[in-house]
Amino acid sequence: MKTKSKQEDSYLVRACLSGEKKAVTKLVKKWHLVFCKVAYRYVKDREVAKDIAQDSWRKILNKLEGLQDPQKFESWALSLVKRKAIDYLRSNKRKEEQLKRIADEDRSMTEKEEDVNEDRKALLKKEIEKLNKGQREVIQLYYTQEYSLKEISSILNISVGTAKSRMFHARERLKKVILKSKL
Repeated sequence: MKTKSKQEDSYLVRACLSGEKKAVTKLVKKWHLVFCKVAYRYVKDREVAKDIAQDSWRKILNKLEGLQDPQKFESWALSLVKRKAIDYLRSNKRKEEQLKRIADEDRSMTEKEEDVNEDRKALLKKEIEKLNKGQREVIQLYYTQEYSLKEISSILNISVGTAKSRMFHARERLKKVILKSKL
């Protein structure tokens, strides 16, 4: 039985090499499902196994002329399929490792940024408490309670110009503190 199959493969390979399109179709029909099963044993994913079998066919048909003994088609073609499956696994493993490394780096950077932001917030709170009462009131009303300068001037019973001036001086002082902390 095995010899008959090898002879059939040999005939189909020779027919393919002579340009018979029906021979290619017969060869694919005979072996495609086997190739899919072999690839599946490695990758454990039906869709990926189908893709590997398809890619293997491209390579097989392109290199068919290099096959010395057409009766060895089965072992030759199966070894190509196995190599394609192993290459896929290696490539996929590298991609997973790369994605994991990127995710770890992102997580690490986010944690560092959060630490820096928390440090800055603590520093700003401390510096806001050091501002004079007028500047501190304007900053707190503007940033924490989101009042406009016009509303702040009305609440504190000061002119809009005075509210702007207090805001400006408070921001300048806080800006210097932030710039110092970055160095």
